[in-house]
Amino acid sequence: MTDLIRSWVESANAKTTEFPLNNLPYGVFSQDGNSGRSCTAIGAKVLDLHGLEDAGLIDFGGALRAGDWSSFMSLGKREWDRLRTYLQEALAEGSDAERALAPHIISLADVQLLMPFTVSEFTDFYASRHHASNVGRILRGTNGEVPPNWLHIPIGYNGRASSIAVSGTDVRRPNGQLKPKDETMPRFGPSERFDFELEFGAIVGQPSSGLISVETAFENIFGYVLLNDWSARDVQAWEYQPLGPFQSKAAATTISPWIVTTAALEPFRVAATGRELPLLDYLQEGSPMLYDVELEVALAPPSGIDTVITRTNYKYMYYSSAQQLAHHTSSGCPMRVGDLLGSGTISGPEKTSRGCMMELTWNGQEPVELSSSESRGFIEDGDTVTIRGHAQGAGFRVGFGACSNRVLPAKG
Repeated sequence: MTDLIRSWVESANAKTTEFPLNNLPYGVFSQDGNSGRSCTAIGAKVLDLHGLEDAGLIDFGGALRAGDWSSFMSLGKREWDRLRTYLQEALAEGSDAERALAPHIISLADVQLLMPFTVSEFTDFYASRHHASNVGRILRGTNGEVPPNWLHIPIGYNGRASSIAVSGTDVRRPNGQLKPKDETMPRFGPSERFDFELEFGAIVGQPSSGLISVETAFENIFGYVLLNDWSARDVQAWEYQPLGPFQSKAAATTISPWIVTTAALEPFRVAATGRELPLLDYLQEGSPMLYDVELEVALAPPSGIDTVITRTNYKYMYYSSAQQLAHHTSSGCPMRVGDLLGSGTISGPEKTSRGCMMELTWNGQEPVELSSSESRGFIEDGDTVTIRGHAQGAGFRVGFGACSNRVLPAKG
């Protein structure tokens, strides 16, 4: 396992920081309401990369002055690697670049983080064996089996790029058409079973017009974010047959503000386990495709503090982002810079490692205890849901920052 790379930014050497020199995630910040500027996180600081390009310290053709990371992504992997190499050398302990870079260092506490890239399209998958089994038990009364195609193909649906927002953005409870089992006719109103879904989002950094192989997918994936695929379960239950989710997933999807690069996560790749049937050749993994990333979700009621309600790991997934991208392109579907692929709900084998309220509370029948006097079957107005995640190295961690959002009441 890779050791900590020490930096002259002292806070980047702390064991508890999410942003050591090993990480260098990319984001966009604003100060005093000014327009967004590209940056990287280093310890408790941000390095203003927009400012470095303005000063002529680096040159990426103005891509770091574009306001988000979409233009830089389009430059391709060679330039991605060039920037990362420069930053790791310039920020390393003993570097002679300290004097030049120091004026461009800003406290993370003094900035507002914005959407880090422009989302072109959004596809959400359904790729956790544990999640699929639990949903089958809850909704269809099965014994945990999955649909026949599920073990052969990464199942997904095309979502809405227009409703994706960054951490810190309030989420409005959606209205929708509801049809409880004990009512003869549907009615329209606020969702009464609003849920989070703990996911991992892969960002496509290069366009394509044909099949991307599983092995080359990592050259096309720029990086990853934590993702919350907010879901109105009661709306979903009424609308999903025969074509799947629609309005139940359209109101909001939120992501963490930092893009953790594929390069930063490379030391944490792990192989999938529990493969039940062989995959077709174009989906077979020749090398480890998942990541050992520890994940947790905390829920805070309006009058309370965070209570961690689940802990799980991305390594439990049945299909990786690389396999999802390969399958997405297999029909000839073109991908664009900024396409976002949601992993699907990440659930583990234990009750305490389930990735949504539907599973954690068994569709509201077994509420989660937040305190001696408060519990939740689903998300209520005023609740704040926070997703956190990191990969643990030898004396350091590679973190994503929080994906945290408060739920507001539905509009009348």
